Amino acid sequence: MPEEFDSQRSRHARIPMHSMVLVSKGANAWTSEIENISATGVLVSRPDDWTGNAGDTCALDLLLGDDLHIHLEASVVRVTAQFVGFAYTHIPESKEAALWTLLGRFADQVERPTEE
Repeated sequence: MPEEFDSQRSRHARIPMHSMVLVSKGANAWTSEIENISATGVLVSRPDDWTGNAGDTCALDLLLGDDLHIHLEASVVRVTAQFVGFAYTHIPESKEAALWTLLGRFADQVERPTEE
């Protein structure tokens, strides 16, 4: 690495994952697919009829396999033509262990973001 690792440009490691997610915002709801997940957020494919904006708060229902359902709150942090990025704002205490177990060794890892 030519430069010293810049902690301000680091982020929690992402795990590529393709599972379903239900995104709810007020009276609107969309189903989508998770692209990747980390200890601080999740990136999902942008639904065709998406109407949210950065700063919006949504409820997310992560449907991971047959047995794991994690309901949490998240804020929209990025919207592109292909993706919507969310940062967790509230993870129920009862779901924290399930999320950390899912993330495994990636829960505490940081990485340098790639240019997207």
